[in-house]
Amino acid sequence: MASEGDDIERTVLASGIRVITERMPEARSVTTGFWVAIGSRDEPEELSGASHFLEHLLFKGTERRSAREIAETVDAVGGEMNAFTSKEHTAYYTRLPAREMAAGLDLLTDVVTAPAFRANEVEAERQVILEELAMDEDDPDDLVHTMLYQGLFPGHPLGWETVGTRESITAMSRDDIAGFFAEHYHPVNLVVAAAGALDHDEVVAGVEACFAGRTGGERPPRWSPDRPPEPVIVHRRDTEQAHVAIGWRAMAFDDPDRYALAVLDQVLGGGMASRLFQEVREERGLAYAVGSGTALFADTGALVVHLGTALGRSTEALAVIDGVVADLAANGVTGRELDVAKGYLSGSMVLGLEDSGSRMGRLGAGETVRGFVTSVDEHLERIGAVTVDDVRRVASQVLGGPRTLAAVGPFDESRFAAVLP
Repeated sequence: MASEGDDIERTVLASGIRVITERMPEARSVTTGFWVAIGSRDEPEELSGASHFLEHLLFKGTERRSAREIAETVDAVGGEMNAFTSKEHTAYYTRLPAREMAAGLDLLTDVVTAPAFRANEVEAERQVILEELAMDEDDPDDLVHTMLYQGLFPGHPLGWETVGTRESITAMSRDDIAGFFAEHYHPVNLVVAAAGALDHDEVVAGVEACFAGRTGGERPPRWSPDRPPEPVIVHRRDTEQAHVAIGWRAMAFDDPDRYALAVLDQVLGGGMASRLFQEVREERGLAYAVGSGTALFADTGALVVHLGTALGRSTEALAVIDGVVADLAANGVTGRELDVAKGYLSGSMVLGLEDSGSRMGRLGAGETVRGFVTSVDEHLERIGAVTVDDVRRVASQVLGGPRTLAAVGPFDESRFAAVLP
């Protein structure tokens, strides 16, 4: 069962639940996460946003606890409780003093197995989510990323906003949400991850006791994007800046080239030493914020560049980005860039694993997404093994492929004709 030395252990229960833990003897806390392998890509279009709606509702009360009692249970010991929804999974977690681990397991189990779905609470949370949608729509930076994914994965759930749409959230009934929960929230889709001052066998025993008698379930079928990206999407709005995002499809999360992609992303726009930061901001002063990032899914991925720039300089900024991208696609990175990027990726990973929350997140994401957790040492070795040739090949493959440009501002598509592929 040991996955990494004596500190990480993994057990698959008879019910199908996977339990993975990391012992941190120096810690005085335990962070426990219940990861459900269901996200927005698993929703039918008419239930777009159901996973996120569930994330909100599960904290509103269970059959034996009110929302206030849930909050008081955590606050009374100085802990924290939260959740998040992504395109391929949903996670609920607590960070509590180590002595409260059993109570945390009981609370999380109650939340993810016995939500009350009281009608008044469903309606109250519906309004909260509609306000969240309005907030996102009012923020051009959020809106441009939503548009980008719609264009990058047209007609596919990966292109849908995780929160859903105003229409789907308004139309979703209490029974619709309860039915989605009943269909998907089963042991086969559940990972329990914990890190901190704990004993693995105690965690396993606690999970077994909490989930006694619960078995079965099916993993949701998924289909891959089958339409090419749309080249440009523009939302006309009076803004002070042009908000722009450019995206390319990339590899899946289990592709060996993901390490070379991480290096490419770091060189492109991952930090202050990146080409985009140096060329766009430092050399020309075209933007306050410019950068890049990646998203990896079960069967595809994305590499995304984003910036906000003055309306009158958007064409110049995009031309500079185009030049940086074209050079990377054709020539790859230099040896010095490779060393700096690998040093950043290795160092930031180590620095990011200094608390029980980040350790739990690494365990939960790895087990939920891949079915295993890559050890820190192996991860560092794979980053270290990336070569200039690896990055050049991945840059040519990804940056040389079709792309989507999304923009929000007081202009139309003709504004970007000069820089469109």
